[in-house]
Amino acid sequence: MALQVRRVITGHDTTGRAIVKIDEVCKNVSSGRPGATSVNVWTTEGFPINNDGAADEGLRKVATTLKNGTIFRIIEFAPGLAARNHRTDSIDYIVIVSGEIDMELDDMRVHLKAGDVMVQRGTIHNWVNNGTAPCVLAVILVDAKSVEVPGKVLHAIG
Repeated sequence: MALQVRRVITGHDTTGRAIVKIDEVCKNVSSGRPGATSVNVWTTEGFPINNDGAADEGLRKVATTLKNGTIFRIIEFAPGLAARNHRTDSIDYIVIVSGEIDMELDDMRVHLKAGDVMVQRGTIHNWVNNGTAPCVLAVILVDAKSVEVPGKVLHAIG
């Protein structure tokens, strides 16, 4: 079954009353590699965030991160998905919504299951689904500086 995410986005009418501006199943589903499907629920640019305006910021075209911004993304990883070792210039807040998945680092692997949470702090990593069911993650990516270790900058790759 294709990834289906209902999003409810609030806002204000012209008198300032709180209303629902968007209530739909996301149509902007994409796949960047075999076995990985995602949908951007919302994005923001700049800090502090500006909650004015009527644009559908879930439709903004973004890559893995958004300079000086945030991305709220839902990702589904199918069993046996293609490997993608990568590092982002972001801090990522992750909730495993359903299923199970392994997150590989340089020399270790961590098994995560539904209900687990994780904070990804610019480390090189890969997601591996060795199970029999898809794994769904809710991910909030916040722009960050590249990680620096003594004498070396660890830039985003992959």
